[in-house]
Amino acid sequence: MRTIYTKGQIFTLDRMFPVVESVVIDNGRFIDMGSTEEMVLQWGRHDARVVNLEGKTATPGLIESHVHLGGVALNFLNLDVTGVQSKVEMLEKIKEKASTLQPGEWLLGRGWDENLFTDSTIPTIEELDAVTPHCPLFISRICGHAFLVNSKALEMCHYHSMMTVPEGGTIVHDERTGKPTGLLLESASELIKKYIPEKSYSELKWAARQAVQFAMEKGLTSAHTNDPSFLNGFYQTYQIYNELINEEQLGLRCNLLMDYIYMKDLKESGMYAGYGNEHLQIGAVKIFADGALGRRTALLSKPYHDDPTSFGDAMFDQETLYSIVNEARKLGMPIAVHTIGDQALENVLNILDQFPAVSYRDRLIHTQVLREELIPRLVSPNRMVDIQPRFVAGDFPWVQDRLGESRIKLSYAWKTLLSAGVICAGGSDAPVEPIDPLLGIHAAVTRKAPGESHEGWNPSEKLTIEEAIKLFTIGGAYATNEEMIKGTISRGKLADMTVFSKNIFDLEDPDELLTTDIEQTIIDGKVTFEKAKATK
Repeated sequence: MRTIYTKGQIFTLDRMFPVVESVVIDNGRFIDMGSTEEMVLQWGRHDARVVNLEGKTATPGLIESHVHLGGVALNFLNLDVTGVQSKVEMLEKIKEKASTLQPGEWLLGRGWDENLFTDSTIPTIEELDAVTPHCPLFISRICGHAFLVNSKALEMCHYHSMMTVPEGGTIVHDERTGKPTGLLLESASELIKKYIPEKSYSELKWAARQAVQFAMEKGLTSAHTNDPSFLNGFYQTYQIYNELINEEQLGLRCNLLMDYIYMKDLKESGMYAGYGNEHLQIGAVKIFADGALGRRTALLSKPYHDDPTSFGDAMFDQETLYSIVNEARKLGMPIAVHTIGDQALENVLNILDQFPAVSYRDRLIHTQVLREELIPRLVSPNRMVDIQPRFVAGDFPWVQDRLGESRIKLSYAWKTLLSAGVICAGGSDAPVEPIDPLLGIHAAVTRKAPGESHEGWNPSEKLTIEEAIKLFTIGGAYATNEEMIKGTISRGKLADMTVFSKNIFDLEDPDELLTTDIEQTIIDGKVTFEKAKATK
């Protein structure tokens, strides 16, 4: 059925018709746009459905360029300690959760961030043992690069002081006693993970369904998600999404990034970048080049300002990283590489420069710490940067101590990247940050966290509202080479829109973004989420 959305403030981001009142949708595509009077007169026959937007603002459907929906899904099953403000509060939550578990049953969770703690200290292994005396514990930091375990978890993996730790990982020991502190960094977590029982298929599918629906509640129409480590591998990840998106037709368009360790599965399956349809596709090969700033594992070219003994950690030496990229290129696959530190970025660029481009763009994810000479190397029609503006709200002010005054000026430098001509897309990296594009847009525009009253961290890097929204629309489309079919409201493009309770292009104060609601999420011209109307 043909649908006409009328009487709205529809910002198309298409230069031909920047703002229109009405759009016409047929067979899941925009076919016309203009004034309400013109569109109803031209297309409003008896078989057309007319929907009154009642003056509300709409944009092209919002696109999340880097997320772990599987991680969001697990928060529906496991302990979520996101936002906890102290070690004591965290221990209380762990104890409460442990009281619901049987002896030997794993307590799993995610979300702690010691930078939010009033005392800035994380629980010791003795404190963790005290609140989980009967069950093994494995709880990830918010960034997913550091982990806390208790003694029972170490017993499960047969820990001993001479055991081999996977490359790029660290078991942190007490300098005085030489005993484990309960903190694991990066790939050391693999020692524990292999002993954690897998969630059942039905549990994971149920949780993934909640995550997909939650994403659409936040106004998202597309998501580029990296999930095999959360959903038990390549084949099961694809199967879950195929059932939810293609068979159940939940709506959200999903592009699946697959970790490099699954390239053999990718080859054997006959899948490739772009395999699938307009609702579910295979994306790039995901690689980690370094860690995160929170635990000083992001790889820097000069030492950390607050720890001159540390440069961070490379996940692979250059020879190994080259071989991984080479294997991806043999499959004709683009890569999507986690690069937070400037040395990690340089290492990846040095390798990418040795390979010809493929059909889809390579993606540099995060790029939080830059150097002036690296920026021109990002300016390419075959490369793009996935940025997470919300990291500004989550990482400042503590990140200033990590990097120092001179280096911080070219960190989280989104305006600099856009001004240089770098193709950028916006995401959240949820569950690291909330899967809420309005929070990402707010952080890009204000450079501060909600509730803070200052001019913003490094305010010269603030984006305009339009620039920020383009990250989550046009930029997201470029990330998957879909700029010809999504990202703007244009004739012939997929009929995806996000409808807001306020005109977000004309706010007196950008903090009004924080009280803006998603009224509708529209995918293929169909409403996949609608805010419940208040009852009198």
